[in-house]
Amino acid sequence: MAKKKKATKKVAKKATKKKATKKAAKKTTKKVAKKATAKKAKSKRKPNAAFMKPLTPSSSLAAVVGSKAIPRTQVVKKLWMYIKKHNLQDSKNRRNINADANLRPIFGKATVSMFEMTKLVSKHLK
Repeated sequence: MAKKKKATKKVAKKATKKKATKKAAKKTTKKVAKKATAKKAKSKRKPNAAFMKPLTPSSSLAAVVGSKAIPRTQVVKKLWMYIKKHNLQDSKNRRNINADANLRPIFGKATVSMFEMTKLVSKHLK
């Protein structure tokens, strides 16, 4: 019986050594992967030209964001500034926006989710 216990201990030691080498190999591959992603991150992304194209807002949208032609991204940014300034986000569900007198002609209804807001605003840009 004593011989069998010794044999199992040797097998266990060999198994732990193999696991240790596998862990070391994983660590080195992670380091290589991190270096590769760091090099890719340095290259700067170019903005999509469609988003940067200046668009003219309709008269109802111009009351909120101004009448000057601005890109779609800036329109959404100014809308959010207006919403936060006038505290128009729903207090229970923050994803919903409660329209005031200026936003109701743009949205067409009293409450709009933030996801459909951009869809409704795009109709007022030319």
